[in-house]
Amino acid sequence: MTEIPPPLKPGDLLQAIAPSGTLRELAAFEQGIEIWRSRGYRVECHPQFQAREGFLAGTDRQRRQALADAWQNPDCKGILCARGGYGCTRLLEDWDWENHNHLNSSPTASGKWLVGFSDITALLWSLAQYGTTGIHGPLLTTLAAEPDWSVERLFNSVEGRPLAPLQGKGWGGGTASGVLLPGNLTVATHLLKTAFQPALTGAILAFEDVGESPYRLDRMLTYWRMLGAFQGVVGIALGRFSQCAVPKTIPSWTVEEVLRDRLGDLGLPIVSHLPFGHDGENAALPVGRWVILDSDRGTLEFSAPDRSNF
Repeated sequence: MTEIPPPLKPGDLLQAIAPSGTLRELAAFEQGIEIWRSRGYRVECHPQFQAREGFLAGTDRQRRQALADAWQNPDCKGILCARGGYGCTRLLEDWDWENHNHLNSSPTASGKWLVGFSDITALLWSLAQYGTTGIHGPLLTTLAAEPDWSVERLFNSVEGRPLAPLQGKGWGGGTASGVLLPGNLTVATHLLKTAFQPALTGAILAFEDVGESPYRLDRMLTYWRMLGAFQGVVGIALGRFSQCAVPKTIPSWTVEEVLRDRLGDLGLPIVSHLPFGHDGENAALPVGRWVILDSDRGTLEFSAPDRSNF
């Protein structure tokens, strides 16, 4: 059973933090904040958000403190992540959602939304261990580039309204129903067999990635296979794998060829080309939502946003 925070409503306080990479420019970030504010939300930026430590948005201590401050603040109803990049796994190295020395409450008692994708997968998946949902969706730095339907879908996700099915390309093999576990493939792979890997049994995995050559995708998926990590998984949804092609002068499989080679023989329903990921429309995907994956029709359907369905 997945715990869902109370639906957000205009007037609620949200905290903007940068738990991963440092902000490279402010324009897109400010546009993202303005979209939330235009919907009636109060958005406060944690003082840490402009910090810089190499490629990180401040030291681990600064970023961990910002996350703890937002998570522990009883007036804060949601946490909006500024950007991805890299850094969230470093926070988990000294973090416990229930017993971390900054926190006095369990994740489910916190009752607030966490919104982001890409590197934020580390936080979303670690929360999923506790049956706590978050939103794999647009970051503050990417929200302004989303089409209107995607922006509306994000607000539907956190405000408790139904979500429309997503259409992709079915590989055949029937249907599966299970708990949706969306994330970035690279980040998710590096959580396997750690204390922060959520249970995969009964899950429908939803993967996307960016900037990974086909051979690297092959290596990661082969690692999943060698670990037996796909055992118990009931279906796989695939989004966009952008900036992954190699120059034509380099002998290589395509991304799709790698995905079909490494996933096609698992005997699972699979749907690819779904509209989520980097460099394009990024449909919000609630972590832990009960979904139906139809690999004949190529659809991903979502349960009603009633608390009894979580």
